[in-house]
Amino acid sequence: MPEGHTIHRLAADHRERFGGRRVRVSSPQGKFADSAALLDGTVLETAEAHGKHLFLAFEGTGWVHIHLGLFGKVNFGDAPAPPPTDTVRLRIADAHGHVDLRGPTTCALITDAEKQAIHERLGPDPLRDADDPDRAWRRISASRTTIAALLMDQKVIAGVGNVYRAEVLFRHGIDPYRAGKDLTAGEWHAIWTDLRELMREGVRLNRIDTVRPEHTPEAMGRPPRVDDHGGEVYVYRRAHRPCHICAEEVRTAELANRNLFWCPGCQTH
Repeated sequence: MPEGHTIHRLAADHRERFGGRRVRVSSPQGKFADSAALLDGTVLETAEAHGKHLFLAFEGTGWVHIHLGLFGKVNFGDAPAPPPTDTVRLRIADAHGHVDLRGPTTCALITDAEKQAIHERLGPDPLRDADDPDRAWRRISASRTTIAALLMDQKVIAGVGNVYRAEVLFRHGIDPYRAGKDLTAGEWHAIWTDLRELMREGVRLNRIDTVRPEHTPEAMGRPPRVDDHGGEVYVYRRAHRPCHICAEEVRTAELANRNLFWCPGCQTH
């Protein structure tokens, strides 16, 4: 499932390519056909993201709420757009280009009130400047749940996925099995600040890089990572391989139905 930086990047791409312009909207697959008919010929005013949720604002009509889930894909292309396949749930197009959405968990036309309800059930997002990390801290500091599980709970903090979870805990030397209530406020705010910086770089580069300059392949004289997720990481998907820092074997275990990765030598706090 895409992490929050990908959704914020998609929001920026929609604003850049279609923002303020009248667009054609269709649903070749048919599942969004009624709503697409209402949107066709209207102006796509803006796009925004909160965590893993994408919102597209259409003039006088409402918001298209998109959640990609595990299988959703978004593909941008030039104009003229080729004939769409029957797997395209939503196509947005104008004279300059088009974008196709396939396989999302959610693609629905919603009202302002329905959109607000989604925001209210989500935790603060490190990529939303106005979001308050203290709102997440109040839940974390009162919880016996592990910090690793809390970071993946979108009601606590929105947008963090398995990669950022594993990597930010490594970067701060925190044992992933530590209870939320055992963290200090200083530790939490350091994690939040780091997530904001890492995820902003993720938006900019469209990939996840988490290693510090002194630990890059060039700096350490090691081979670069070869992985379909791209980017340089410390522990994510490096199970049973030596830690870049202490050479201890990186461990993995299942936690809340996701694979957790950590280094027992470096993550001792």
